[in-house]
Amino acid sequence: MRTVGIDLAAEPAKTAVATVDWGERSARVVGLQLGAADTDLVGAVIGADRCGIDAPFGWPDAFVDFVLAHHQRRPSRELALSNRAGRLPLVRRRTDRVVHEATGIVPLSVSADLIAHVALRCAGLLARLAVEGIDADRIDGTVVEAYPAAALQQWGLPFRGYKGTTNREKLAQLVVKFAEAAPYLDFGGFREACESSDDAFDAVVAAVIARAAAVGQTRLPDAADADVAGREGWIHLPAGPLPALV
Repeated sequence: MRTVGIDLAAEPAKTAVATVDWGERSARVVGLQLGAADTDLVGAVIGADRCGIDAPFGWPDAFVDFVLAHHQRRPSRELALSNRAGRLPLVRRRTDRVVHEATGIVPLSVSADLIAHVALRCAGLLARLAVEGIDADRIDGTVVEAYPAAALQQWGLPFRGYKGTTNREKLAQLVVKFAEAAPYLDFGGFREACESSDDAFDAVVAAVIARAAAVGQTRLPDAADADVAGREGWIHLPAGPLPALV
């Protein structure tokens, strides 16, 4: 099996894509690219069995309804927007709330935070993949929504404080701990890149999340959440330990 992980940014410069080949009892990082453009990402996904993308796959239903009503001058929620509680349904997807309940982590809001540009690029990428015949279902298609920080937390690993150039030592320590938790994973010639770039490391983690999704080791929405998740997207939280992936 081959899985791909994409740490998507608004622009190619901060986008990383990792490719991992999985054997019966082992796995190996066989490709890692920083500065990946959409053509690079599409090419990688076409050659893979599953792909994890670290980016929101959709927007909250309530936000979409609000924007449409506002655009059409049909006041709907405006009178309830003067406080945080009134705005919350517009800024949190159902999957965001599930992740918060399970991990204590509050995902960045796709509609009210810095990842808005990332989400727009992701929508374009998913459309391009669909044109190429890739199953871009927002719940459990060939591509799945990944959240490396939440996955690391579920696997009992450090999940905060490793981002940015000032935290390179913490990132290197995290790579060591990840390798210890998943001794079957060979970073190949890309370990140094993962120790020096959190984008690269997150791409590898996203590829591992894709493997978890492929072998039924991630949490899927229940019947009550399936309909909304099909529109908003669904973050694949690991449902088992790292050793269960081989």
